[in-house]
Amino acid sequence: MSLPAPDFATTIATSEPAHAPAPAPFAWPIRVYYEDTDAGGIVFYANYLKFFERARTEWLRQAGIGQQEMTQRDGVMFVVKSTALDYHVPGRLDDTLSVTVSVEKLGRASVQFEQRAWRVDASGTTLLAQGRIKVGCVDLAALRPCAIPPSVLEAIRTAHFPCDDTAHSTRPGPALTATAFAVQSKNP
Repeated sequence: MSLPAPDFATTIATSEPAHAPAPAPFAWPIRVYYEDTDAGGIVFYANYLKFFERARTEWLRQAGIGQQEMTQRDGVMFVVKSTALDYHVPGRLDDTLSVTVSVEKLGRASVQFEQRAWRVDASGTTLLAQGRIKVGCVDLAALRPCAIPPSVLEAIRTAHFPCDDTAHSTRPGPALTATAFAVQSKNP
């Protein structure tokens, strides 16, 4: 399954009104540090996978799923099965990003996420990268696929974050400003 073609007129020109965004998926703020960039001060492409991982981990935490607890209690863990990323505009040193997470498909033993990395600044939001990441549940002892534990599956199903296609064309919500980033990063 391939990602939909980006609408460059919307994503780059940010023509959508900033005051009336559609419901936003879960979002996690990230600051671009020197370690995230190449010699030119541009985010190294593979680091978007790290940003997406951090946001998924926080999404799980917000849904009440502690990964360490899940490994100890249920003897299972999530592993990445596949990724597909598209890059639109380069991120740069010191950018404030909002990385969004929404569940695209929930199976018995896997979850497919749709994720986006947005630059958030005074001029609005700009889509930098988007991807689909599929994670599978595996048994820790055998490292073989297994069913997602019922309690985890239920927590994912009932998480109060958008889990449908309405999130795929939205920008981060109005609370995801540089000010919100500063407040949230001071209060981990």
